[in-house]
Amino acid sequence: MADCVGGLRWKVPAKLGAMIVPRSIKHCRVCGSAVAYVIPEGDNRERAVCPACGEIHYENPINVVGTVPVWGEQVLLCRRAIEPRKGLWTLPAGFLELGESSSDGALRETDEEAGAHVELEGLFTVLNVVRAGQLHLFYRARMLDTHLAPGPETIEAQLFAEHQIPWGEIAFRTVRQTLEHFFADRSRGHFEIHAGDIA
Repeated sequence: MADCVGGLRWKVPAKLGAMIVPRSIKHCRVCGSAVAYVIPEGDNRERAVCPACGEIHYENPINVVGTVPVWGEQVLLCRRAIEPRKGLWTLPAGFLELGESSSDGALRETDEEAGAHVELEGLFTVLNVVRAGQLHLFYRARMLDTHLAPGPETIEAQLFAEHQIPWGEIAFRTVRQTLEHFFADRSRGHFEIHAGDIA
């Protein structure tokens, strides 16, 4: 089905199915005009399109990056001081910033949330959280010392042996799955990269 927006020809979707439609863009970043959500010619998804200047604005998944910091047989977890999931435990992680690589972001988040000094040992999990429009990347990390200085987003940071992990108080499914993969790989004596989807 075709429609005309500001003199430009676009395809208007009949049905989007299960596709996420955030519609968070209200105005054109180029000229400030109100945008319309339509399918641009030659595309297959709704986009925020400016009827005044024709600029097409894309909304893409957010990248969350973090680490599995390890000291000997223990893993470092942080108790969240902010919502969502305030008071629950997580691995140090957060949103990737513009101008940094995923590994740089993971190191920054580990420092900001736990004040931990780590050395990355490789990408470990790549988890799609499609319903939230997010991609979570966790790196294995070796702690260089046990000095911790949690930032304002963390109530406390603590090292846990596998049998001490507060499984009932883990904040996010991506963190739980990453920890499960970590302990399973460690028991096998071989670490792999794990990819998956969180429904």
